[in-house]
Amino acid sequence: MIGIDLGSNTIRIVQIDCNTLEKKAEFEKIIKTADKLVETNEISDEAINRIIEAINEAKKIIDFNDKVKAVATEALRRAKNKEEVIKKIKEATGIEFEIISSEEEARYTALAVFKCLEKKCNLDARSFLLVDIGGGSTEIILKHKDIIVSKSYKVGIVTLTQKYKTTDAIKIAAKKEVAKMKDFIEMLFMTYKKPKIFTASSGTPTSLAALKLGMKYSTYDPEKINCTKVTLEDIDYWMEKLLKMEMKKREELVGVGRGDLIVSGLMIFREIFKLTKYKECIVCDDGVREGVAFAGCIE
Repeated sequence: MIGIDLGSNTIRIVQIDCNTLEKKAEFEKIIKTADKLVETNEISDEAINRIIEAINEAKKIIDFNDKVKAVATEALRRAKNKEEVIKKIKEATGIEFEIISSEEEARYTALAVFKCLEKKCNLDARSFLLVDIGGGSTEIILKHKDIIVSKSYKVGIVTLTQKYKTTDAIKIAAKKEVAKMKDFIEMLFMTYKKPKIFTASSGTPTSLAALKLGMKYSTYDPEKINCTKVTLEDIDYWMEKLLKMEMKKREELVGVGRGDLIVSGLMIFREIFKLTKYKECIVCDDGVREGVAFAGCIE
């Protein structure tokens, strides 16, 4: 089973063995789907071409003669030309994307993170608070037994970076945007009790975990990232360090095209950390693509 997650910044593809639920192959590439979306409300032709190139590149690594379930998230949800984008991708690659709601996105992410926490981290993951910082949106998700409650906020690392040009402006905006999450988080904690586990999926927390473990983009190992604990102090340390670096060195660590975005992501992550008052966060590399593949195996 192949699961594809077309995000606002990255396309992530995984092939899962449905009998064992183990990964057979995976692929990830920064394609900046949401580039210029803030100004135009459309996915650009350049971004469409990058998506098509990435899928064709993945086909050299992964055997696509398997069942495929492909989903697209916030960037496509917001784009005026979404139908045209889906049509062009299907014509060029044979892959048809389904634009999923933020609630469906949250369910897929929660499913993948639940399996990561239970199977890989050996934790009782019946209850957790999960943050997913994407390119075009940020999801706050609470799992409580069989209940999943989520809310999506239209603040992501690509859209924030492109809307506010300076570091100081991004910092102020991140604080303002995350403040909008306060009432929802407080309601979750009052209704379901504050979970002991605070966890995070997506590029910002996984990049932070990689930096903490001494990895750079070329040596990134998802299995080592799973279960890594990060703190507010880690965010502050790496944000200060990255801001002092030249862009070339920064991109060597976090990936080409992500040098400016990682700082925006860390600023969002920092504010959420402060708001929730957790001492540590458990990072899982597994996210929407794994959830899509797991769900596809069950269907």
